[in-house]
Amino acid sequence: MLTIAQNERLTRVGAGTPLGEMLRRYWYPVVAVSQMKDKATKKVRLLGEDLILYKDKSGDYGVIEPHCAHRRMNLIYGIPEEHGLRCPYHGWLYDETGQCIEQPYEETEDPDGRFKDKIKMKAYPVAEQAGLLFVYMGPQPAPLLPAWDLMVMDDVVRDIGYAELACNYLQTMENSLDPIHVEWLHNYWANYVMDKLGRSDLIRERAIHEKIQFDRTEFGIVKRRVIVGSTEEDDDWKVGHPVVFPTMLRQGNFSGRNGGGFQIRVPIDDVTTGHWWFRCYQMEDGDSPQAPEDIPFYLVPVPEFDEEERVPWDVLDNNSGQDIVAWITQGAIADREHEALGRSDKGIILYRQLLEEAMDTVAGGGDPMNTFRDPATNEYHHLPTEHSAQFVSRGPQRQRGGAATKYSPILIEREAVVKY
Repeated sequence: MLTIAQNERLTRVGAGTPLGEMLRRYWYPVVAVSQMKDKATKKVRLLGEDLILYKDKSGDYGVIEPHCAHRRMNLIYGIPEEHGLRCPYHGWLYDETGQCIEQPYEETEDPDGRFKDKIKMKAYPVAEQAGLLFVYMGPQPAPLLPAWDLMVMDDVVRDIGYAELACNYLQTMENSLDPIHVEWLHNYWANYVMDKLGRSDLIRERAIHEKIQFDRTEFGIVKRRVIVGSTEEDDDWKVGHPVVFPTMLRQGNFSGRNGGGFQIRVPIDDVTTGHWWFRCYQMEDGDSPQAPEDIPFYLVPVPEFDEEERVPWDVLDNNSGQDIVAWITQGAIADREHEALGRSDKGIILYRQLLEEAMDTVAGGGDPMNTFRDPATNEYHHLPTEHSAQFVSRGPQRQRGGAATKYSPILIEREAVVKY
């Protein structure tokens, strides 16, 4: 259990909080490039701040605070210029740094005036990688955008899924440090869901965990498991499954039929999390290289319960739906004062320790784990993952990738997944 104060320290993401200051040392995806294909502005919210993402006529992106410094009109209606975003109310123009670079009437009245030089909006750097637009909200100079393996591979195809969840980020991340939930939530309860849906053909034997272990790595934590019928020579133990600090889960081996990917959890604010499913696949005959704006984007449905407490079983037939309902039913911020952690929760305890260490590092003026500044050490970060997960093969075939299999446009087109 945690005290109320300890739980607050690990969940409050706003500026000036210990966690918020640490989290601001990282880049976060806020929009898929394909979402901006036919639009110039989009509202985004990150780490408790409302912002406007824009694309100017030259194709460059910027992120700026939402209200013009002049008379506070919202810049969601801003006009993209060759360089920057113009407020439609009186024509003030801002560049990607937030600097006001034009004030038409002011300059007419006083051609030599320097009023515009005194006006600067809050703005943050934006970077594109693998079809996602990332924002950095921390102090300058910004670290490099990490070159995680699947993000920088060539000769691949990708798709991107997203859902906005009504819960704190920590609930989603602690799930990734909890192997035992797979046995129950994605196996035992999944069988119950399949029964409710009349899919008895997909009910399978529960895979029972015999041993779990968590090891620190240079990038975060690797979780390992042995289930009944497997050994320490199997990939689930020998290779393991990496969690990339602070908010990413690496899934699947790229050489597999269903590719590999990341689940990226983005703290929108204290009680909202943006959840990204980023998937990467080997190119097949007929595939063409993807431009960033052409990478397919899809929304993952979030379970909703009506006033008569009817359960939406049809969106709970996959890992993603099952995880989401576990996270959001803990409440906006889980009550950890009354939790009862056991031996199966040692991965969660280790992750909390990493958060505390990173917050202390930042408070002491240092860079936390996975902030890269030397291009020579940020060319390609390989994240080993298991080639096969033994617990998925016990019984009828049922894909465990959740959104990355059930809703993936690429896999649906290839007819590579069971449509359950």
